[in-house]
Amino acid sequence: MFLPSMSTLLLLNGRLIDPANDLDDQKDLLLLGGKVAAIGDSAQAAAPENAQVIDVSGLVVCPGLIDVHVHFREPGQSAKENIGTGSKAAAKGGFTTVVCMPNTTPAIDTAGTVALIQNKIERQSDINVLIAGAITKGLAGEELAPIGSLKGAGVVAITDDGRCIQNNELMRRALEYANMFEIPILDHCQDDQLTGDGVMNEGYWSMVLGLAGCPASGEEIMIARNIHLADLTKTHIHCQSVSTAGSVRLIKEAQHRGIPISGETSPHYFTLTDATIGGSDAFWEKDGQELLHLVKSDQEIPQWPSYDTCFKMTPPLRSAADRQAIINGVADGTLEIICSDHAPHCNYEKEVEFDVAPFGITGLETELALSLSLLHHTGYLSLSKLIERFTIGPNKLLNLDKGDLAAGKVADMTVFDPDQEWKFDRNDSLSKGENTPFHGWPMRGRNLMTIVGGDVVWKDKSRFGD
Repeated sequence: MFLPSMSTLLLLNGRLIDPANDLDDQKDLLLLGGKVAAIGDSAQAAAPENAQVIDVSGLVVCPGLIDVHVHFREPGQSAKENIGTGSKAAAKGGFTTVVCMPNTTPAIDTAGTVALIQNKIERQSDINVLIAGAITKGLAGEELAPIGSLKGAGVVAITDDGRCIQNNELMRRALEYANMFEIPILDHCQDDQLTGDGVMNEGYWSMVLGLAGCPASGEEIMIARNIHLADLTKTHIHCQSVSTAGSVRLIKEAQHRGIPISGETSPHYFTLTDATIGGSDAFWEKDGQELLHLVKSDQEIPQWPSYDTCFKMTPPLRSAADRQAIINGVADGTLEIICSDHAPHCNYEKEVEFDVAPFGITGLETELALSLSLLHHTGYLSLSKLIERFTIGPNKLLNLDKGDLAAGKVADMTVFDPDQEWKFDRNDSLSKGENTPFHGWPMRGRNLMTIVGGDVVWKDKSRFGD
């Protein structure tokens, strides 16, 4: 996508964390010609006189973060987001590579649509934007899309994201074709008959609020289906947006049996619960002391009104027990990937009754900070293990040849302060979407610089200047 970088960067005194190469040490790093040229003592000696020197003392330098689940809304829905604005939001959040989902207008189900998006990427994006193609034509779940043509056009995975394939025989055929063309298949696991018109988790809070509920079993039944089909076809299935304790248990048991199955989750599932939709303090009852101390400041997490549509997503926010299971699943490696499911909407679409508002929230600019706050600073994951969920996990799924800092590799990297305290303000977001549940939240940990192909594509000017 990018021409070789003409810039030379020398990063001094950073804490280099590269899980793929078992590295966690303070070292200098030289980037030359868009690639990693030297690490450690030889970096300064090898740097040419015109090298731009950046002092990153006290900061973590790691392989560029990868998000395998975003919605940039092009073609057809650019009022919500476009390749340019979405890429800028990703860069600000620390992400050097993202994968766009195919639920656009039209759906990404032909090679021609892939070419159209690739052209926009080349003109508008400073990061690596990859494309997922559709499994079925029009995401209708009735007829397979031309999977071979999509692979030839450059898609890195196939999925009907947001519209789980209900026909089991069709899903089996899709797996067989995915195996034949050696392309990953991703599935948003949801039984439509069970979930019906549900708009939030089925349980105490859906009853109190009078909202139609989505039972956890609606997700778990489809994950069980996928486990059986993965075992039958010997084809790997990646389960998107895992949100329930039962789903984590099923995936973990299947992995122990050697079945090719994996899963991902998003920060809202290990941060929030269905109680937040009711504006209730019950959200904090079980382990509130731990969560409230995720930052060192005295600032409290803001309260929110009931029926706030910024808390409406699919799958929905679950119970406190489900949230804890998701945290444990990420910590023990059952869920190998953290992603945002960044889904921007126009304000007028969300400013309606909860029942009729669209599903989805933004997440690229809060994803790293929430993961540091809720998973690292609470002791569940070391920095190295957390970075794995953003690098090794996505690279393993998609075979990207990214996610490490070895000499000669493309110089995609993220520079962040794991301890900086700050508040997220949606008015400062680079995304078009303002539909975030985390407006005003105090966070601990923040991205400060994003480097793609050896070029700085975003930096915090208060830390590094203009």
